[in-house]
Amino acid sequence: MAASALAVGSAAVAEVGTNTSSLQHEVVLEGLENPWDMAFLEDGTMFYTEKCKGLSVMMPDGSVTPLLGMPGSEGYPATADDLFCEGQAGMMGVAVDPAFADNRRLYVYSTSNMSDPHTNRLMRFEVAEDFSGVSGRTDIVDDVPYKMEASDHPFGGPGAHNGGRVRFDADGSLWLTTGDNHNEEIPQSPTLMGSKVLRIDTDGNAHPDNSPPEGFDPRTYTYGHRNVQGIAFHPGTNTPIVAEHGPWHSDEITVLENGGNAGWDPRDNMAGRGDCPDGYCGYMPNQGEGMNRFERAAFMPMTDLETYPDAMPPIWDNNGWSQGTSSAAFLTGEQWGDWDGAMVVGIMGIGFGGTPIGQRIDVIELDEDMSVVDVTEMTLPMDAGRFRSVVQGPDGSLYTAVDEGMIHKLTPN
Repeated sequence: MAASALAVGSAAVAEVGTNTSSLQHEVVLEGLENPWDMAFLEDGTMFYTEKCKGLSVMMPDGSVTPLLGMPGSEGYPATADDLFCEGQAGMMGVAVDPAFADNRRLYVYSTSNMSDPHTNRLMRFEVAEDFSGVSGRTDIVDDVPYKMEASDHPFGGPGAHNGGRVRFDADGSLWLTTGDNHNEEIPQSPTLMGSKVLRIDTDGNAHPDNSPPEGFDPRTYTYGHRNVQGIAFHPGTNTPIVAEHGPWHSDEITVLENGGNAGWDPRDNMAGRGDCPDGYCGYMPNQGEGMNRFERAAFMPMTDLETYPDAMPPIWDNNGWSQGTSSAAFLTGEQWGDWDGAMVVGIMGIGFGGTPIGQRIDVIELDEDMSVVDVTEMTLPMDAGRFRSVVQGPDGSLYTAVDEGMIHKLTPN
């Protein structure tokens, strides 16, 4: 891609589109291996993860120090032998403790083989004063399920659908998003911690104000999700909003309600679906001879309001082919003009036959009622990619990691 030829610090200016500021572009890092997420300190220090390599930090002067590697990764001061990557799984979300200046704490979500079956774990570390490494690992969440074996589904290999975003809200609560592992029972299960949005404290305990239905794990804020990889908090109200992958259709953005059900239930024989491969009806293209995949997919709603009339309705639905809606963030600051307070979502693009489609960053403007009033595709000053993560940095710029191995910085003029 053309952007990969740009030197670090090079700049380009985007065309001005509808409600689009002209954007300066810098390549922050390149040559990475599936960068998954970033987290910043106020001075611009950036922690970042690579799915199959590990955790590193980039200092304000641009120097990079590896901190914690996956087994087999070279150049890391330490490796965690239980961590591994497979399929969509590996080292994913990262977040900085709001009290980092006092406690040096950092949170990382990764797949682990410490237990059998394996799990996804949210780990807490302390960062060395000189940023030379991390220590004091504590697994504050150790029971998010992991898909151990392949199944007869599209993208059906081991390691599918882990969620993976880790974020703090304005009140200092810690949030974790998880996925359904292609397992039909997980989304509506009260005790399996996949397909959930967890709200916890920094020791992994349930937030005292969580109010899941009776019998649910108290860490549950919402349930019935498919594979949430984006969560962001409205800058005026601290309202949690998630961006979620659809199956063949219906990527969704949803305002969360404490204790709410997102309405995903892929069990077979639900609503007359019949038998599905491995009991999981998450891809109805497996069913219905003589219909095209859009007609077949229509039988499997992302938010099943017929079965669950009280489910949380999405505020946005792409109402068509799923294009891999991933991470989410809010833009703040007068430098963003009309987009001050707008939500951005990274879309990875899903295409068949090797041709990616729909790779972009969408800007979603909301009104006071959290309803969508406008959706604009951001005019990019570089080639698009699989936008895995979008994060606003402390300098007010938007940083985005793409699976192709780069972290970009977008700054409005």
